[in-house]
Amino acid sequence: MTDHLRSLPPLLEADGLTKYYGPVAACEEVNLALQSGEIHGILGENGAGKSTLMRMIFGLVEPDRGVLRMEGEVVGVTDPPTAVRMGIGMVHQHYSLVDALTVWENIALGESGTLDPDRTRARIRRISWSYGLSVDPDATVRDLSAGIRQRVEILKCLGRRPRIILLDEPTSALTPAESKFLFNVLLTGVRTQGWAVALVSHNLDEILRATDRITVMRHGRVVEQFLTAQARVPALAEAMVGRPVPLRTVTASFEEDEAARRLLETDHLDQELADPPPVPEEPSPPVLEIKNARSTTPDGRKQLDNLSLTVGEGEIVGVAGVEGNGQTALADLLAGLLRLEDGKVLVEGRTAPSGVAGAMTGAGIAVIPADRHRVGVVLGMSVAENLMLGDLPGMRNRGFLRREAIRQYALSLIDEYGIQTPGPDTDLGDLSGGNQQRTVIARALSSSPRVLVAHQPSRGLDVGAIEYVGDKIRAAAQNGIAILLLSTDLREILSLSDRVLVLHRGRVVGEMTKEEFDLERLGLLMGGTEDRRQDDR
Repeated sequence: MTDHLRSLPPLLEADGLTKYYGPVAACEEVNLALQSGEIHGILGENGAGKSTLMRMIFGLVEPDRGVLRMEGEVVGVTDPPTAVRMGIGMVHQHYSLVDALTVWENIALGESGTLDPDRTRARIRRISWSYGLSVDPDATVRDLSAGIRQRVEILKCLGRRPRIILLDEPTSALTPAESKFLFNVLLTGVRTQGWAVALVSHNLDEILRATDRITVMRHGRVVEQFLTAQARVPALAEAMVGRPVPLRTVTASFEEDEAARRLLETDHLDQELADPPPVPEEPSPPVLEIKNARSTTPDGRKQLDNLSLTVGEGEIVGVAGVEGNGQTALADLLAGLLRLEDGKVLVEGRTAPSGVAGAMTGAGIAVIPADRHRVGVVLGMSVAENLMLGDLPGMRNRGFLRREAIRQYALSLIDEYGIQTPGPDTDLGDLSGGNQQRTVIARALSSSPRVLVAHQPSRGLDVGAIEYVGDKIRAAAQNGIAILLLSTDLREILSLSDRVLVLHRGRVVGEMTKEEFDLERLGLLMGGTEDRRQDDR
């Protein structure tokens, strides 16, 4: 930011913003200043109050007290149209697009004046060219990838020429490459247009890479503020959760960004990663066996190619690999969503038929899905109802649901798993992402499974929630549950696993214990290079 801009009053200032939901303080006496030409990171755990703060600034939520100032003058932002007229734009965490409409129709929604399709298309192309956001105005939104949908959300925001841009967890559904592209767009606008940007995130990596200063929130309050250039990872993590966080947990929130990673105390990290969980001297008999599993997509592409693996009692087996090499098919198989063309799945020696509703669950397999919103939970149902889904037979009497039993069951799991919710009747969609994940884990483990499949269990979570998930997985293994951990995060794989398998093009191409771990060999296996060399011999 230039010295001239530093001398100006904040473009937008929140002074004492407070919002209660019943007795719970979502935000309490929050102060925040957004400067022109600067990206301000808002960091905190899931449920820290970050989204509520942004929603108050954008007029989606009315604060109980506190004021907003723009360039020193008190303003009243009563609703989103008022915010837009004042030059405030917002890119929401969950897409606000209509799937059945085209890109240009979505961008035109809510705009005043006469609808002119050609003019709207031309405007989209002009903005797309200016910021490198290539999007087809006539594409139907339902056909777009998550990254392109995010571009549409950004175009919708930029099309209204904002001076202040609020981004609420904008990268939660993006790949690392798409996230870096988004940050390049933000940096261009900040430098050339003088935008004031608030970037809400729980991801330390992107906050350190993209921001000029950082405000940390915890339990609805601002607890620390940093200049990014002076911030250090352990201090940020401790400010987020209120206690020191193991460095192996902190790094699980990092992508492959060496500049950010160098901020870590790598000597301590290496020492932590060098202390694996104790491995039994004698291999335990397999609890889970997959033998020669084969599956293809409707268009003939191989999903699983003669895949075989075993997981013993109390063992954590990590499956590493570049995304798209069969991990999702493997998880779907063990969730009962995929029927094999050949091969079989056995739990404690008994065959569990593939593709049969309830068969895998009945065999003792529980799954933590990678996309909890798509297949893990029902956001419109209550916390109690989502928890009940793991034990429907036990919650019925003569065909009727036992409401009091459901409530007591939910209360016990809420207490055991530390789910932060006003009560069991709260809609799950009103909880933070971390508490939604706690609900998924509570339901999976409360069924007393023999096998737990954890598919990307820490994706999209903050450092505190990552630590919680890791602790629960370790505790489950100590209780004798066989754990299959599917993750694209090598740090997560290495910090939790007793044994690592590498998946490439739907088959296991390598295996190593933690004592045998070799980063170069693992990289070759993940890319299929070592496997091809062996085939050539």
